[in-house]
Amino acid sequence: MIELCGIAIRKRPRADMQPLERCHISPQRGLEGDFRGKPGKRQLTLLSLQSWQQVCAELNQDIPWWIRRANLLVSGVEFGAHDVGKTLCFGDVVVQITRETDPCKRMDEAVSGLRTALEPSWRGGVCCRVITGGDAVIGQRIEWLTR
Repeated sequence: MIELCGIAIRKRPRADMQPLERCHISPQRGLEGDFRGKPGKRQLTLLSLQSWQQVCAELNQDIPWWIRRANLLVSGVEFGAHDVGKTLCFGDVVVQITRETDPCKRMDEAVSGLRTALEPSWRGGVCCRVITGGDAVIGQRIEWLTR
């Protein structure tokens, strides 16, 4: 089972991430209140909890997931190139995976070695386009519409 474990937004570039319990997602704005929400291939980002745990183990640190600067943390899945173009559904929300989220130099500003630890096996997560909007709530079940 895939589950939504975390939600976070940032209001402007380089701002700290703000964890949330719930949010509204739309094709026009992405995550309500997040600065990246404009339509396109990177409206929101998903990070796998299992991949994040691998990163933390490699760095021998317990790092809050939002340091990765992803919008949604999900458990029960690890992403890869085979997922590009596939769609996920949670509640009324439908998102399409468009590409890998490439770790940037900001990762090493947050934690030394983080960028390198995120690079293998799509550990940095995936970028998504919002197809259908709705509310996202921590604990929601997520399902593949196309697999």
